[in-house]
Amino acid sequence: MRSLLLAPLKIPVVRFILIGTVMYLGMYFFYEFYINPNTNIDEYIIDNLVGIGDFVLRSIGYDLTTYEPEPFRNRIGIEGSLGVFIGEPCDGFILFALFLAFIVAYPGALKHKIWFIPLGILLIHLINALRVIALVLIMSKHPQWLSFNHDYTFTIIVYAFVFLLWWVWINKFSSSGKKLKTT
Repeated sequence: MRSLLLAPLKIPVVRFILIGTVMYLGMYFFYEFYINPNTNIDEYIIDNLVGIGDFVLRSIGYDLTTYEPEPFRNRIGIEGSLGVFIGEPCDGFILFALFLAFIVAYPGALKHKIWFIPLGILLIHLINALRVIALVLIMSKHPQWLSFNHDYTFTIIVYAFVFLLWWVWINKFSSSGKKLKTT
């Protein structure tokens, strides 16, 4: 009976879907019921996004609006514009969890997972920071374009980047990706 129950786990696609789903749901509930109410991780990520945006925009010559520390510490904008507000859903944490679940669930050597996961999360964070910078620029020049670009353009770009990282994992570091190439 036990072997009958474990048989689906021997099919790589089923194993990947089950492990990935369980990990993602586990991380989601851990986030909702422990991390979010008991830590400041979202605030830290948002502060970092604002800091990166501030540094880059000032470095290329923009004057930024100064917002009071509370409750506007998660807002960044160019002088003369309303700026953009970075909320918890846009900080990228959920993408970090999705990326982590995929890499852990997909076959590959642990030695590669140990460095690829943090590197991937860092790169996702940086692409998200570029997204914030672009939205600040759009808000200052063409605020009527903000909603469309936030909801569609940059969502597609960020998710495409995550898929690119997955593709790199599958084709360069995954044991099943290497098997696919040799057959």
